[in-house]
Amino acid sequence: MDQMATASLLELAAKSLLSNEPAAIYALEELPRGLFVPFFIAAFLGGHRKVLKEMVRVWPFHCLHIGTLSREESHYEMLEAMIDGLQILPAQDSSTCQLKLRILDLRHDQDCETTCSEIRTTFPFCSQSCVYSQHSMLRAEEAQHNVRCLRTVNSEYEHWSAWEPTELLVDLSISGTLREKQFLSFLQSKVEQNFGSLHLCCRGLHIDNMPTNKRILQFLDLGCTDHLEVGQGDLSEVNTLFTQMIHLNSLSLSNIPFKSCKGRNFRTFLTWLGRLDNLQDLILCSFCLKNQLYKLLRVLPPPLDTLCLSSCGLSNRDVTALSRCCQATHLTQLNLSNNQIFLEDYEPFRTLLEKASGTLQHLEVNNCLITDSTLSAVLPALSQCSQLRVLCFASNPITMSVLRSLLQHLTSLMTLKHVIYPVPVHCYEQGDFHGTLDRQKLTEVQAQLKVMLQEVQQDDMNWTTSPE
Repeated sequence: MDQMATASLLELAAKSLLSNEPAAIYALEELPRGLFVPFFIAAFLGGHRKVLKEMVRVWPFHCLHIGTLSREESHYEMLEAMIDGLQILPAQDSSTCQLKLRILDLRHDQDCETTCSEIRTTFPFCSQSCVYSQHSMLRAEEAQHNVRCLRTVNSEYEHWSAWEPTELLVDLSISGTLREKQFLSFLQSKVEQNFGSLHLCCRGLHIDNMPTNKRILQFLDLGCTDHLEVGQGDLSEVNTLFTQMIHLNSLSLSNIPFKSCKGRNFRTFLTWLGRLDNLQDLILCSFCLKNQLYKLLRVLPPPLDTLCLSSCGLSNRDVTALSRCCQATHLTQLNLSNNQIFLEDYEPFRTLLEKASGTLQHLEVNNCLITDSTLSAVLPALSQCSQLRVLCFASNPITMSVLRSLLQHLTSLMTLKHVIYPVPVHCYEQGDFHGTLDRQKLTEVQAQLKVMLQEVQQDDMNWTTSPE
């Protein structure tokens, strides 16, 4: 019997057993280790909260990750049930066997299996273990080891040996909804009830509005966070987070008031930014950087992967600074949309493309007032971007003839599969690309481009006027 047929039988058996939850919970005591993962997946997708809670209690592996599993209905209730299943403090009966589950990971991760391979025989047993926080399982293990090495037989040693620390890994979104607040309150109470034996490790943190959500942040250990996203807030408030968040891999800030992006606030921001040695992705939107980008680039780590500077008021001077910086030769994603950077000169942008040609995979220059002459001038450099996969340059005044020329040049890029192009100006009344759109003319444009792609056998290259 092949693996697919075996998996289907296991799925059917799991669903059948889960139709009777009391029987399913009773069966967990005798369930073979090899069946825990498929049974967990079936219970999660089926929304069986009581079964999930009991599964966490008797989980036979060191870690449990929800990975790619997703269920929008009763999402928070599912997570709370699993957290409730954690048995962290020692049972009154010292003869009770120790539970094996040490890491419960409730983050969505496309690259993470339900449980890690148990090839490792020493700590850490899981590749997702927290390595930064002073309250992490790693630090607790080190403290216990040091106590044992000293052979100190006293009440402190007995306290350390009475329990094994557990980690709860989460990504949190703080937007102020009632259900969200209830979940955060639930988490806080769990941490407080377990007297330091449960480490809440918040890896990804999205804050919708800084002023209204500052109090909620007080119980989080921000030293664990590697992805921070702030939807709105004063730069001075954002700066207060950096005192703890020194291991960020990704930083996204949007809608930062113009007045707060100046003077002391901006200097403090640059100081903290310069200390983020692990930073790979920087996303700034509606963050005034006009004629100041060189200051930012000066403090960023050279091997930066992603730089998004949409609606940042960039000038030609800023693009010149970007074309000369050391980060240009490392970038894989670049977004300069909603900046009028081509009013004076296109040469800095062409130089930038030449420098990034060996690494750039994703380029966005939507609504940048790119004209026919500008696009024609940078086209040779764009054609050399051998790794390019996605190109977006919508909402720019381009004619059909230049669009055809662009397609002819770019079909040689074998990795390029998605192009979002502007509607040619002749499709608008009186040639004004802000005017009324003639749908019939647009349909004709799309048909022409499709035929051109078919002629060069690039049917899998998707050209569209809007993201799909």
